[in-house]
Amino acid sequence: MILALAPLAGVGHFLGQEFTRNAALAGGAIAVAAGMVGYFLVVRAQVFTGDALGHAAFTGALAALAAGLDVHVGLFAGTILVALLLGALGPRGRADDVVIGSVFAWLLGLGVLFLSLYTTSSSTGDSRAGITVLFGSIFGLSDHATVLAVLTCLGVVLVLTGLARPLLFASFDEAVASARGVPVRLLGTALLVLVAVTAAEAAPAVGALQLLGLLTGPAATALLITRRPFRALALSGGVALVEVWLGLGLAYAVPSLPPTFAIMAVIVAGYGAARVADRAGRRVEV
Repeated sequence: MILALAPLAGVGHFLGQEFTRNAALAGGAIAVAAGMVGYFLVVRAQVFTGDALGHAAFTGALAALAAGLDVHVGLFAGTILVALLLGALGPRGRADDVVIGSVFAWLLGLGVLFLSLYTTSSSTGDSRAGITVLFGSIFGLSDHATVLAVLTCLGVVLVLTGLARPLLFASFDEAVASARGVPVRLLGTALLVLVAVTAAEAAPAVGALQLLGLLTGPAATALLITRRPFRALALSGGVALVEVWLGLGLAYAVPSLPPTFAIMAVIVAGYGAARVADRAGRRVEV
């Protein structure tokens, strides 16, 4: 009986502290949003776009800090502007790898510039904020940041759910969708904006460098479990939620593990297990 109650006691202790409770709430909301938008990135072969928007969050945050503005202003402004740029440059809202690579390199260069301006400014001189955006600090989220993350990600999920049917049509058969009057370019740009908002909210928690794993890992796992689009979309968000929570629990149980590393390790392990089962012909269709 005591052994059976031990896991419940551990969960109760984890949720009994404010910083872990905030991490679970914000991390869960970010996970669901990232898993669902990431599903579309994977099926549309736009994974590289997600990586570019993650680095746009880093550059935007440092630009805001260098200008003396709130970091969230730079996060959201930077990612959304880059999303609109990529949508405008690509045919039907999809930028090709050459365009994305060029924008990516430009963003990294700007990030280095703004980091230098921020750390050498006489009024700042502290690079911790930049490090936080790069690597994340999910156990350091305030109550205000947690509420913002939950509300923002809830909005992303609601909008994406409303666009899911035409967006799936445009993703799997773009030419036919366009011929049927579906606004393919508008939908593609809208998806990029939703990814940008998710990236802006997720960067301070999981880090711009690790964001790509959260966007693509759960989605790739879901696609190995089921081929049914709507089920895969929902499963991607669910898998991301479970993996983030497991990663947080692992980091809490082993304090020497950085939480972002623990989350990414669980995501990779989940994908690896799904891949092995798929190769062994043991796909479980849900």
